[in-house]
Amino acid sequence: MRPLVSVPVPKRQKCDHWTPCPSDTYAYRLLSGGGINKYAKICFEDNLLMGEKLGNVARGINIAIVNYVTGNVTATQHFDMYEGDNSGPMIKFIQSAPPKSLLFMATYDDGSTRLNNDARNAIEELGSKEIKNMKFRSSWVFLAAKGFELPSEIQREKINHSDTKNNRYSGWPAEIQIEGCVPKEPS
Repeated sequence: MRPLVSVPVPKRQKCDHWTPCPSDTYAYRLLSGGGINKYAKICFEDNLLMGEKLGNVARGINIAIVNYVTGNVTATQHFDMYEGDNSGPMIKFIQSAPPKSLLFMATYDDGSTRLNNDARNAIEELGSKEIKNMKFRSSWVFLAAKGFELPSEIQREKINHSDTKNNRYSGWPAEIQIEGCVPKEPS
């Protein structure tokens, strides 16, 4: 009989990263929705800010605002971009974020049909390079900083367009994600 080898359980990292973030940074992960049953998720410092388990994520653009200095969540909201006129309320929500805020955005289902140019411009002003390219059911995630600059090496945005030949799910593109470590403000 061979001896039993015990292997330690791998240590789980914040927001399910493969490697830990340094102690002077915040861990984040943004996951867009994908298919009809895969909702968007926004994780910050190992706290699920938005997700199906919390019941605060829905069709459209899901946004979480975090105070960059304290790391505390100040607001979360979703904006349906398929039905209703929600671009105006979304612009107000983005503008309500105080200086020194991190804004995390992730789509579920459709984030573009009723997304007007003013709303696209407001998101572009935060640094988005892809918001003007978003199409019906594009999977999109974006990390923005308001009132300060993020280091250039941080992955801030990703987009995946619906393509009937290449969709992972019938009529839906695959979910996409970005994750990383945001340096905390030096004290």
